[in-house]
Amino acid sequence: MTEPDVSVVVAVYNTMPYLTKCLNSLVRQSIGRDRIEVVAVDDGSTDGSGRELDRFARLYPETVKVIHQANSGGPAAPSNRALEQATGRYVFFIGADDYLGPEALERLVRAADEYGADVVLGKAVGVNSRNIHQAVFARNEVEIDLFDSALPWSLANTKLFRRELIERHHLRYPEDMPVGSDQPFTLEACFRAKRISVLADYDFYHAVRRLNAHNITYRSRHVERLRCVESIMEFVAGLIEPGERRDAVLVRHFAWEVARLVEDDFLLLERAVQEQVLAGIRDLADRYLTDRIRARLEIEPRLRIGTAQRGTVDDLVAVIRQDAEQGVPPTIVDGDRWYAGYPGFRDPRLDLPDAWFDVSDTAADWLARLEVVAVTWETCDDGERVLTVTARTPRRDLASLTSGPIGLTAGDVTGTTLETSRDGTGSTVRAQFRVSLLLAGSGAGGSLLGVRSHLTAFGGVGSAAVRAPTRPTVSRLMFRRGMRFFMITPTTSHRGQLVIAIAPVTPRRVLARLRRRLPQGGK
Repeated sequence: MTEPDVSVVVAVYNTMPYLTKCLNSLVRQSIGRDRIEVVAVDDGSTDGSGRELDRFARLYPETVKVIHQANSGGPAAPSNRALEQATGRYVFFIGADDYLGPEALERLVRAADEYGADVVLGKAVGVNSRNIHQAVFARNEVEIDLFDSALPWSLANTKLFRRELIERHHLRYPEDMPVGSDQPFTLEACFRAKRISVLADYDFYHAVRRLNAHNITYRSRHVERLRCVESIMEFVAGLIEPGERRDAVLVRHFAWEVARLVEDDFLLLERAVQEQVLAGIRDLADRYLTDRIRARLEIEPRLRIGTAQRGTVDDLVAVIRQDAEQGVPPTIVDGDRWYAGYPGFRDPRLDLPDAWFDVSDTAADWLARLEVVAVTWETCDDGERVLTVTARTPRRDLASLTSGPIGLTAGDVTGTTLETSRDGTGSTVRAQFRVSLLLAGSGAGGSLLGVRSHLTAFGGVGSAAVRAPTRPTVSRLMFRRGMRFFMITPTTSHRGQLVIAIAPVTPRRVLARLRRRLPQGGK
């Protein structure tokens, strides 16, 4: 057999029935099976995934290689084992519950050859409301730079890598990281690459959110995630010298991985775990959090991480409870500066700098902060169902400070503003979203639409995610678009923000729902 163009690495652990679609998407690639090899490692699956891999190996013996091993506790070890067996000019990694567009590998290999790229990113899209950071996929790019692009926000390993690059630098996954082990691998590959290209004109990679959420990333706990982010930051520090370039990478890890450790669910942790997480964050902040990074963080993570660095668990809990339970903080005006009135502001015991609370340069965004008070299903005069969102701010002067309407959006869908009013305790904004528009803005695989407020004030446009301190009690409903059915669920994200989840409904689920509605005997 001649050298394949690309080796596709699949680390597998209990991913049925998603695995079947994943493997079919590989063996049916337009590049042809004679130009690829699939190296799949069964990491001790117990759900039949190993048998499914063997079935594909029997069907496609020249293309599919299968390795079985005892469970290792994460994707790092099986990925490394597969790399030892890979023989292609390029290597592509795919999650065993994800799948590729039919032309994905052909397009990626063609671009890598044409551009001389060591790493090629193909546009990734989410399925079943999985959220994928899209900034790096704004346009096709022959060459991007790791340090002045959105690439640090897209460090998943789901890219095409030149295998010569991998072997020259002996790039492997750290096997002591149960979560996030692909990030050090991807980061160093991009750091060492002579050229990184982006293809954004085709849906290459379909990242699936499992409906049972048994993926190890979904289940990982705070202490495990803390240890992983510690490993990642140590790796970054060993790879990149201190300065702007290192900060350009580390800002993502503070804004994402560290910030996730102090989101609203921190309040639910046992006290001992809270203490452990706070101590870990304090150490990371003392070692790596520069003023340049801190200035790029949004107000919530900036204050939560800063309070963890300087204060106690009780101080951090007070800051989180302000958002999670008490609502939009007051605005403290001092001269020409605006400050977010979180607990700890000008507290001499903590001695937190005013600059950490300063929102003057983003005053329009700060003004746009709203909190959900109600989400309801209603019916328009024309009979169409709509989702009505009512949100509030403690600012009674909201309307007088803005120029133009105050509106809400869900993803790219603009709601119809029904009301902007004020009373003795603040201002209310109420908007409706037509179901037809929500569904039209969603792909066949579903979507997760974040609800945001938008307004014009102080000569600029302000926008903020609408927070929902408690999960909406409104029911989820099923709707049809053409021949497909979708479930629309108003809910909250891990950040305590209102989102509208739109997920496709399988025929089996539709039939089960219809049976429940029928009288006994189906009559």
